[in-house]
Amino acid sequence: MAIIGLDHVQVAIPTGGEDAARGFYGVLLGMTEETKPPVLAARGGCWFTSGSAVLHLGVEEPFAPARKAHPAFLVDDLDAVEAVLEAAGHACVRSDGEIPGVERFHSFDPFGNRVELQQA
Repeated sequence: MAIIGLDHVQVAIPTGGEDAARGFYGVLLGMTEETKPPVLAARGGCWFTSGSAVLHLGVEEPFAPARKAHPAFLVDDLDAVEAVLEAAGHACVRSDGEIPGVERFHSFDPFGNRVELQQA
């Protein structure tokens, strides 16, 4: 028996947060929204993909943002992503040098969930 991959990461959002999620993950980060199966769509939330990254956003009440736990997305142009997020009002905190050979920063989605972006 062995784990052979990762299917998705799920992050919580508050009730009614789908449009804000689409703006952040879809518009700003350029992820593609995937259609949820009808039985799951009835629960709210939304799913996004980009390359091999799959993110599920699920409604959770009461909602509390993930301030430490986070998805870490690999990008091909870290500076460009940082510029897009900062222009949209999302502060980015660089953590370069902590992991040899990796440039990265952390930001927060509209709900206060931590998100890491990194480039080798």
